[in-house]
Amino acid sequence: MDSAQFKHQVLSLSDKLFRLAKSILRNNDAAQDAVQELSLKLWEKRNQLDEVENLPAFAMRSMRNLCLDTIRQNRDKDEIPSEIIYDEPNPYQRTESNDMAARVKNMIEHLPELQRTIIRMRDVEGLEISEIAYITNLTGNAVTVNLSRARQKIREQIMNEHKRVEERIWRT
Repeated sequence: MDSAQFKHQVLSLSDKLFRLAKSILRNNDAAQDAVQELSLKLWEKRNQLDEVENLPAFAMRSMRNLCLDTIRQNRDKDEIPSEIIYDEPNPYQRTESNDMAARVKNMIEHLPELQRTIIRMRDVEGLEISEIAYITNLTGNAVTVNLSRARQKIREQIMNEHKRVEERIWRT
């Protein structure tokens, strides 16, 4: 693979790789470092990349593994997620949307690592179940089950939160 092909096929994945790394590492700087490290590793193995059947899935799987290795090496590191910024037309809607997004993000952050990774790959990155299965080294059925369970947990938490708010409103 020459440098133009590498740039087109591998470096074009940088944004997706960053989002995956950030979802696992929960830190912008660590995610950027991981993308750089993986890009360097892939560049060093560029002559072997032509043999890879699904390069985007291979890169995502490699990123996941690199991030998990990083976490194992830095268990005591404090990680701070960055804030979500949304552009809504009116301040009330923007505040409400930001609050809901922050609550859902927090709920996702508290899912087990595998469910958190799968829900982000599917619902944020838009990856297919088969790609997620390859990246996570799971069967398609296992990915579907974990995705369903993650979504159900988020749904239940939102419904419980909604019920608590309604109860408070009716008590006043």
